[in-house]
Amino acid sequence: MASTSFSFLLLLLLTVLLCSFTEARESFACDQKNGATRNFPFCRVSLPIHERARDLVGRLTLPEKIRLLVNNAIDVPRLGIKGYEWWSEALHGVSDVGPGTKFGGSFPGATSFPQVITTAASFNASLWEEIGRVVSDEARAMYNGGMAGLTYWSPNVNIFRDPRWGRGQETPGEDPAVAAKYAAAYVRGLQGNAGDRLKVAACCKHYTAYDLDHWNGIDRLHFNARVSKQDLEDTYNVPFKACVVEGNVASVMCSYNQVNGKPTCADPSLLRDTIRGDWKLNGYIVSDCDSVGVFYNEQHYTATPEDAAAIAIKSGLDLDCGPFLAIYTNAAIRSGKLAEADVNGALMNTISVQMRLGMFDGEPSAHPYGNLGPKDVCTPAHQQLALEAAQQGIVLLQNRGSALPLSTTRHRTVAVIGPNSDVTHTMIGNYAGVACGYTSPLQGIGRYAKTIHQAGCSGVACKDDRQFAAAAAAAKQADATVLVMGLDQSIEAEFRDRVHILLPGRQQELVSQVAMASRGPTVLVLMSGGPIDVSFAKNDPRISAIVWVGYPGQAGGAALADVLFGRTNPGGKLPVTWYPQSYLPKAPMTNMAMRPNPTRGYPGRTYRFYNGPVVFPFGHGLSYSTFSHSFAQQPPAAAGIQAVKNSTTAARGGAVRLNLANCNSQPPLSLHVDVKNTGKMGGSHTVLLFSASPPGPWSPNRRLIAFEKIHVAAAAQERVRFDVHVCKHLAVVDHFGIRRIPVGEHHFYVGDLKHSISLQLQVDWEDIKSK
Repeated sequence: MASTSFSFLLLLLLTVLLCSFTEARESFACDQKNGATRNFPFCRVSLPIHERARDLVGRLTLPEKIRLLVNNAIDVPRLGIKGYEWWSEALHGVSDVGPGTKFGGSFPGATSFPQVITTAASFNASLWEEIGRVVSDEARAMYNGGMAGLTYWSPNVNIFRDPRWGRGQETPGEDPAVAAKYAAAYVRGLQGNAGDRLKVAACCKHYTAYDLDHWNGIDRLHFNARVSKQDLEDTYNVPFKACVVEGNVASVMCSYNQVNGKPTCADPSLLRDTIRGDWKLNGYIVSDCDSVGVFYNEQHYTATPEDAAAIAIKSGLDLDCGPFLAIYTNAAIRSGKLAEADVNGALMNTISVQMRLGMFDGEPSAHPYGNLGPKDVCTPAHQQLALEAAQQGIVLLQNRGSALPLSTTRHRTVAVIGPNSDVTHTMIGNYAGVACGYTSPLQGIGRYAKTIHQAGCSGVACKDDRQFAAAAAAAKQADATVLVMGLDQSIEAEFRDRVHILLPGRQQELVSQVAMASRGPTVLVLMSGGPIDVSFAKNDPRISAIVWVGYPGQAGGAALADVLFGRTNPGGKLPVTWYPQSYLPKAPMTNMAMRPNPTRGYPGRTYRFYNGPVVFPFGHGLSYSTFSHSFAQQPPAAAGIQAVKNSTTAARGGAVRLNLANCNSQPPLSLHVDVKNTGKMGGSHTVLLFSASPPGPWSPNRRLIAFEKIHVAAAAQERVRFDVHVCKHLAVVDHFGIRRIPVGEHHFYVGDLKHSISLQLQVDWEDIKSK
């Protein structure tokens, strides 16, 4: 009887909480209880979105329109429309960085996944999409509770071009193919799969060629990125195109910097012609915060603020994060520099997105996601996914003599040392919110063994050696030593690029002294977004293993411990090249060229173009197992590409111009790869497919064209099929930014396998005769 009474009281309490929750979010617009507004055509869900948006824009006065051009849009009481804050962030979990989201009350926190650079190391596209789905569940729940918006300015898909960049941690890494696949997958996860309707609206940023914040006296507000047409087409713009074309993203954000002398937010070629024209964006274009004011006040790009407002909107900008357009648009119209029709066009794009989100559909609880609430945030399933994401992203860089995994019987006492050994907030990186909870490295390791803890340094700056002796003494007492070193946001962050890529301060000294004192295996764990030159550790026989965890999220310590003790078999791969410190003087951050220039001593960037020494290469990552690759069946040795124009024109320079190739009739080249686990432990394995094109003015290096994550049990075998589409995967970009398909020998690489295919031109003579 007591149990029944308790159950009844619990049910009653939950009902009260649910009722109070459903009342937390009023209708944004089109409240059916409001007789003055409910019959407006823009409230009729049966009408097409563009008709509803056009009706609403037509009812607005010019002052109202202007105040809807900025992120903190005003309310319009006479039309029953509430004010709205457009700026929210969800880079790797719902964040309170933007003013549109706050934590508290029924929403004290949200699931904090690993920083993007760590998740990218999983090379698992299905994981990326699933994280997006979970984040959007929690975002919708918080919106329903009145604590968040529905427009999230994430993901950051810029290319991690230079190892010093403070914001590289936010990106999927240096490879355009990986960044493109990540972008489309995460966007799909966020936005849902309900056709034109949106769960939340994602935004791919920062378009384009933005990867310098503050270096050597140059900052992002004043930097003019000089970029060739070739690099723009085959590197910098690739993930943004994938966002729009493959992910159908609802928004793109233009960046602070100039590209070839023009602010990106004032360049009609980049915005109006490319994003909306060529790629067919179905959504809005927003400025990075205060970018319009920056190109007037800081870059002095226009003579007057009215000119700046006019050129931004006419170039294709729809929304200003900042007050600039609210202040100067009216004067721009009065002076004839801008037409009201231009403003109408911008509002059509923003309001249409709000309507696709259901913000003009009346009662929120009746929406498809209206039932989501506090019970759907920080759920056990979501937190388990955060743990799995961290596990999948951890990279085993070196494992001398199979020192890892540690044994719970042989390594009963573990010295846990280092400035990042017991951190929590550091693990979630930047653009994060309030995590559901944390497991630090010390806590995680403590689940497997008795720990002796010493920080060794007061923070990652590690300015002195006062704690070194205590750290060395701890290592002498333990069966194994784990040093958790690296960086945090005081070293790498937004507006904070690194000066060098070595361990900060005296961390290297601490590592070496502890390794010398340790009586058991010494494991170096690196927590960072960007690469670190740890050549000293790689070459030190006393350091048994090196592990990179990135910024592993709220469950990072648990994931690390699971890997160290073998509960999880590491399968992550580096999404960036780890350069030596000697690389930096040859490659100023301001040099945007991807390709090397030997005459000037410029080495080029990323594995696609750089051929010099590395600490660890792109795609590197070890396992506790070993895997072998073989072709299940012999791939074709030759293939043809059809050109629908005269062969002399089509194949100029030994390469078929992509727009002259008959891509629709081209069947894919199928490569079937068998992957065998030849070790004693089952594990995940990433199969990377690289290709190298025939010689030409593109790149002699291999480039990644596809990848697949699989799990292979011990002594088992799995098959992976890659469908290589000639037009999509084998096209390269020439000096003029034109995509071409080289004819001749194309080489494919999977692990230690190599296969060559001779691609030949086939002219469609019947098509030529018909013309």
